[in-house]
Amino acid sequence: MIYLGTQGWSYKSWAGVFYPSGTPSNRYLAAYATKFKAIEIDSTFYGTPRVTNVEKWVNDTPDHFRFAAKFPKLITHDKQLQNVASETAFFLDAMSQFGAKLGPLCLQFAYDFAPAKRELLDEFLASLPQTTRDGTRFRYAVEIRHRGWLQDWFFEMLKKHRAALVLVDRVAMPKLALTTTDFTYIRWLGNRKDIPDDDYSRVRIQRDQELTEWAETIAELDAREMDVWGFANNHYMGHSPATLRELQTLLHARGVNG
Repeated sequence: MIYLGTQGWSYKSWAGVFYPSGTPSNRYLAAYATKFKAIEIDSTFYGTPRVTNVEKWVNDTPDHFRFAAKFPKLITHDKQLQNVASETAFFLDAMSQFGAKLGPLCLQFAYDFAPAKRELLDEFLASLPQTTRDGTRFRYAVEIRHRGWLQDWFFEMLKKHRAALVLVDRVAMPKLALTTTDFTYIRWLGNRKDIPDDDYSRVRIQRDQELTEWAETIAELDAREMDVWGFANNHYMGHSPATLRELQTLLHARGVNG
């Protein structure tokens, strides 16, 4: 399966462009779910959502829809995995409320999370539960922003814990196509400085060559029967729904249903 989505849905500049004019903000997700079948929840990076919010999101989306989410920055950035057992349990308990709609959970680390913390990461990944209480599988993906991690020992660590290496299209990081488990997780990330005005209503940056290359990568992964999860932010091209539409067109041309 290929699950493509944007990173977040609560963008006012999408109104009248992606969302039909007059759509109330509390119906944005329901409108979004008629166009794409997955979303990466950006807000979980800033804090674990209330269970009532999770319940509403589940009710606003069809059965085939899936939610990916980032671990809170309190865990990955502020405490950098140290003494975070209670915060992690609280977050995972909230995520388990998605049930069958739960997608991968992304551990996004900052540049200062250096390879010297390899043992800490190894221990943390080992401590994570593999299933929720009702038997739904937890899937984990790891995004690093320090090139020093890109070593065989790191990839082997991810394989050991069945965690996916996040493949990123981001300045200062190489574009990889390496897989470390039975799914992969791709993030198309732009630079906030390129689009500083928060107007995400249209394409501002052309990425035709990059998306063509990614379409080839996804087609190859699909041929290997690998589940692919991919999420674009607004800063990548200016309007992330357009990024996905272009990518879907490229995939369809290769006989891949994205």
